[in-house]
Amino acid sequence: MKRNVTAFLDDWKRSANHKPLVLKGARQVGKTYALKEFGRMAFPRCHYVNFEEDERLGRIFEQDLKPQRIHEELQFYLDHIIDRSTDLLIFDEIQRCPKALTSLKYFSEEMPELALCAAGSLLGVSLHTESFPVGKVQFLDMYPLSFAEFLDGTEKERLAELIRKHDLTEPLPKMAHEQLWESWKRYLVVGGLPEAVNYYRDKQDNLYEAVQMVRKAQRDLLDAYLADMAKHCGKTNTLHISRLWRNVPAQLAQPQNGSAKKFKLRESIPGIRGYERLSAPLDWLEGADLIIRVPIVDAVGIPLSGYAKENRFKLYIFDVGLLGAMSGIVPATLLNYDFGTYQGYVAENFVAQELRTAGDKTLYCWQGRTAELEFLLARAGNIVPVEVKSGWVTQSKSLKVYTDRYHPSTTYTLSANNVRHANTRHYLPLYAAGRLGALSSVI
Repeated sequence: MKRNVTAFLDDWKRSANHKPLVLKGARQVGKTYALKEFGRMAFPRCHYVNFEEDERLGRIFEQDLKPQRIHEELQFYLDHIIDRSTDLLIFDEIQRCPKALTSLKYFSEEMPELALCAAGSLLGVSLHTESFPVGKVQFLDMYPLSFAEFLDGTEKERLAELIRKHDLTEPLPKMAHEQLWESWKRYLVVGGLPEAVNYYRDKQDNLYEAVQMVRKAQRDLLDAYLADMAKHCGKTNTLHISRLWRNVPAQLAQPQNGSAKKFKLRESIPGIRGYERLSAPLDWLEGADLIIRVPIVDAVGIPLSGYAKENRFKLYIFDVGLLGAMSGIVPATLLNYDFGTYQGYVAENFVAQELRTAGDKTLYCWQGRTAELEFLLARAGNIVPVEVKSGWVTQSKSLKVYTDRYHPSTTYTLSANNVRHANTRHYLPLYAAGRLGALSSVI
């Protein structure tokens, strides 16, 4: 399955002094597969160890963290030579061995010639609790498959190539636009988790059977995420974290002028109020990459972070397919694109997911007294508003209020329509949201 991280991994390999690379992301986004494929394609030999599968591995790091000794011990463990100048070594599920995580500092300093990659679940949580060598490693965030990656993974490579490279100063061919729209609706059901995508790809000729298998895979994955919470957080914290997580789609589904509303912590866990008391479960979910937090600003300036308040934000689920499963939205409802107020927040969640995957790690939302814009992007000293319309109607009171107040040089409206432009206002189809990750290549 073709993934966008491959290009980054290739650049990392070619760099003269590559530090150990840590691949971060939620469970089951494809980290292990991506690293193994990278090792198979780009190195003469790839050596893989998994700290979750064999507890003996952890003992290698108990004596000390000297890379020379660890390298020697790993060769005995694997029963073959690890060539430090040509091979790739992968530490998987590294969060199970905090000392192995710390050892990356010493590999960076004392054995820089070794190509060493690490991956694991809940690394965003572990990095806050364990001693970690800041500045001695490189990080790479991995997310669910983007819409373009989904097209690649479901044998629609020509459409994927079109969505990546089409000159968006011009409309897409009508037939291609229709095909992309239909594929996008299927993506809303399947999402971007590789297991769900694989089930869909293998059965897509029988759509009913495909989506049933997808939903089952998504329910199993949801159970796995809840098991992670129980395994790592203790009974009380697990209860708070799981309730908070389940409350995200519940609050998104509450009608609010067709747009997702500010997340209300007091509604998520009965009997507990106050941002301070609930910030820890929220931080855990964000560290585990299970949610996307979007701060809300009521004034706009550079930097946007200066106008954000810690306790005012929206929350989205990290994968739009899981959002549908958690919300109990019947797949046929998404495929027919006839689901009333659900359309708004599902489309919004998709855009948040695409923008983050394309490189916008922190998104912002603007809310005025009587108006709201779903996303603001910081670009080369400018603030670019992005409006999300789930259907074909693109008239917008909110965008007019914003432009009258802040006079942006460029605005974007994402909708069900094909590409068109009106002076500084640019209309793009929802499925092209990922192209906003590099605005200079769009318009």
